[in-house]
Amino acid sequence: MKKIIKGDLVVVLSGKDKGKQGRVLSVLGDKVTVEGVNVVRRHQKPSQVRGIEGGIVEKNMPIYVSKVAFLNPETRKVERIGIKVVEKNGKLTRVRVLKSTGVEV
Repeated sequence: MKKIIKGDLVVVLSGKDKGKQGRVLSVLGDKVTVEGVNVVRRHQKPSQVRGIEGGIVEKNMPIYVSKVAFLNPETRKVERIGIKVVEKNGKLTRVRVLKSTGVEV
């Protein structure tokens, strides 16, 4: 189980976008794509088959997961995430919890 998953609100800890906040759009191994962070401009060739218009487009590029931290939506503070094994309906399942309070995320 990953500590940062799609849809989490995160804050960037280092790099050119330090301090920016955004939602995680995708998780690809040890990299995450965050909306509004690490935006680059790319030249796009037009394609009639795919219906793509040519020009310069802006897109979000992934950054390493170690450069982002989970932002608690209630307190709006940076929190660390831990994994805890709990029993639900007779089955052991892993859940994400906040390290500071132990509350399930």
